[in-house]
Amino acid sequence: MTNHFPKDFLWGAATSAYQVEGAWDEDGKGKSVQDVKVLPENTSDFKVAADHYHHMKEDIALFKELGLKAYRFSIAWTRVIPDGDGEINPKGLQFYSDLIDECLKHGIEPVVTVFHFDLPAALDEKGGWKNRETIDAFVRYCGILFEHFGDRVKYWLTINEQNMMVLAGAAVGTGDRSFKELFQENHHMLLAQAMVMKEYHDKNYNGMIGPAPNIALAYPETDHPEDMRAAQNFNALRNWLFLDAAVYGVYNHQVMTMLKAINAEPEITDEDLAIMKSGTCDFIAFNYYNTGTVKASPVASTASEKNDQQKGMNLPGFFQGVKNEHLSVTEFGWEIDPEGFRTTANEIYSRYHLPMIVTENGLGGRDELTEDGKIHDAYRISYLRDHIQTMNQAIGDGAEIIGYCPWSAIDLISTHEGIRKRYGFIYVNRSDFDMKDLKRYKKDSFAWYQKVIATNGADLD
Repeated sequence: MTNHFPKDFLWGAATSAYQVEGAWDEDGKGKSVQDVKVLPENTSDFKVAADHYHHMKEDIALFKELGLKAYRFSIAWTRVIPDGDGEINPKGLQFYSDLIDECLKHGIEPVVTVFHFDLPAALDEKGGWKNRETIDAFVRYCGILFEHFGDRVKYWLTINEQNMMVLAGAAVGTGDRSFKELFQENHHMLLAQAMVMKEYHDKNYNGMIGPAPNIALAYPETDHPEDMRAAQNFNALRNWLFLDAAVYGVYNHQVMTMLKAINAEPEITDEDLAIMKSGTCDFIAFNYYNTGTVKASPVASTASEKNDQQKGMNLPGFFQGVKNEHLSVTEFGWEIDPEGFRTTANEIYSRYHLPMIVTENGLGGRDELTEDGKIHDAYRISYLRDHIQTMNQAIGDGAEIIGYCPWSAIDLISTHEGIRKRYGFIYVNRSDFDMKDLKRYKKDSFAWYQKVIATNGADLD
């Protein structure tokens, strides 16, 4: 197969602050919604996680050994501003400054997400994203980050998986609210994002900024015209709503029709529409795990406001999620579709014609540490190999993909399934409720990905 990866391709890996850092209440950090939420039974909390906060230099050295050209991580809002909108915490800023410097010292490009599912609990108590004051708090927070790190960070991501917070809020730990409430919160996030992107451009920082949604392109179950329209509806709501707003500063027209039909249309002012138009993105980051499949849905069917993060959705009168019989699934029930990765990348690029970076893609599994300190994760290698092959084909098709940051660089706490669902190239020696020694071990996938990076994607064996 022809190798289409450009020579400056950003081979990376990804984490998020609350899932990897630990140190949840140290050095002045405030509480986020992730620190106070009720967890599923028999699932570990995020208080220690992988203890990256105390192992940062060791972990970055391992990332250097892996060969990473980029490290996508998030900044914990409450580590920088403990209550979300009050005083700045100097120790929090220093940690991220040191992390960025450590990356750059090792030739690793920092790719920074400013908000990844961890709204400050103090802001949540005041209404969270339902409260328009949270917009101002977010803009101020991002301005502080740009001021302190804008000279060293070239790639900024605004909001991780905003579409998942809206469409699968309970699954990602961001609450259980009505569609009406969720889409009003979504509108406020879109405004906040637009204002932040405008500020970044107005102050002429030397870099790029963009959104980081989770994109799952939908197939129609059959060639019936109504199933085709159902897939179009799904894609509009699940995907294009969030990218149309970020790229063009507008609401998708089909989505507005759907929201009106389910009485979930947000309150939008003319000033809001002008704000959305004024701040748009430079590139698109997207997380890809799988595709979706839908069929036509009768109006009389039951809506679901508790959708799984990747297992399908149902909106009566518009679409109904179904199982794709052509796809296998992971042990946690997520469909596997590497061909859909190519299709999705091409569809995004054909709609928006902006550079893209893949900021999550990976396989969660129950990795086992052997007595001799090995972790044999051939299933992860197989998954990543198949997806890298189809990403290479998408680039060959003409899609401009500038980087790939699979989930995850190191084992971390799954948002709703604990440490038992591991994604990393590096194993962290702990279980859900036994911290053990937190020692780091390189998995088989570590050596494999190291070779992939060293050959710029030419050797995937």
